[in-house]
Amino acid sequence: MVEKDMKDQETNINNDGSIDINADENQHGTTHLNEPVEEESELEKIKAELAEEKDKFLRKVAEFDNFKRRNAKERIEMIQTAGRDVITDMLDVLDDCDRAQKQIEISDDSSSINEGVLLVFNKLRNTLQARGLKPMETIGEEFNADLHEAVTEIPAPTKDLIGKVVDEILKGYYLNDKIIRHAKVVVGK
Repeated sequence: MVEKDMKDQETNINNDGSIDINADENQHGTTHLNEPVEEESELEKIKAELAEEKDKFLRKVAEFDNFKRRNAKERIEMIQTAGRDVITDMLDVLDDCDRAQKQIEISDDSSSINEGVLLVFNKLRNTLQARGLKPMETIGEEFNADLHEAVTEIPAPTKDLIGKVVDEILKGYYLNDKIIRHAKVVVGK
């Protein structure tokens, strides 16, 4: 009888007559077929992670596209309204010009007209300076090709003006310490 039990353990015959192919005597022979294989579960886990990362990536790409679109729209709006503040400030000067024109048409007093026009010019200069415009000082300065554009050279009236700016044809300007127009000058030689 002991021999028969040994043979039954070796072949693992179950009570129902089926053959148990599992080597583990504590489990039935077909139980391992119902359990998921670890490799397949890891593959599924990796596929799920990949799908999650792909979703995150697509969301980031969409978010970046929205950012670029919003940024471009803001830039266009800024460019379109960049001069708005300056033009708004200049409207006061334009109103003064209109008033001066009316006075010129009806008045014969040239001294009051000159005074009014000078007030308008000063208001224009002050408004532009308040916005960061600064005139370039050139006469008597050493010629600098980065700042000045030489229109012509003339013989210097004195020896100390050789290589320096003798006359200014067109004034140069800075806007917030950046050159926006180079001065056109006459240089002494």
